[in-house]
Amino acid sequence: MPLSPDPALWLRRAVSLAVANVENGGGPFGAVVVKGGELVAEGANLVTSTHDPTAHAEVTAIRRAATKLNSHDLSGCEIYASCEPCPMCLGAIFWARLDRIYYAATQLEAAAAGFDDAHFYQQLALPPTQRQIPMHATPIPGANDPFLAWRRFSAKVPY
Repeated sequence: MPLSPDPALWLRRAVSLAVANVENGGGPFGAVVVKGGELVAEGANLVTSTHDPTAHAEVTAIRRAATKLNSHDLSGCEIYASCEPCPMCLGAIFWARLDRIYYAATQLEAAAAGFDDAHFYQQLALPPTQRQIPMHATPIPGANDPFLAWRRFSAKVPY
């Protein structure tokens, strides 16, 4: 996919969304999804207004773009974010198969404003049982049954 003719145009839109969101009582993050130089969807941080800790700007924009394009696969699209995506948003971007990420502010600038992702990156680097919230693999009979059913399901939509 060719590079967007002017990434700064879309980044300015993401930053504008973020500023407007703060003025409306939300978090300082905005994002837009673009395909072929055309706006597909946009989003702002809705964490506090919706009481949804996953409602980051990038996730909100991805959800709206997927709905608009009627697909979970956003290949061919780019995302423009007012700030470097956090680990959760980066995961969502990978799952959505976006082609490219542009961001304006860095995670260090976000940390200076009180949004520090360093803890999450540190936790992800630890073995699951040593994390702040320990994870315990607990095999039970039938634990693999959903995957066996998936392999047999002839109408599955791969993702």
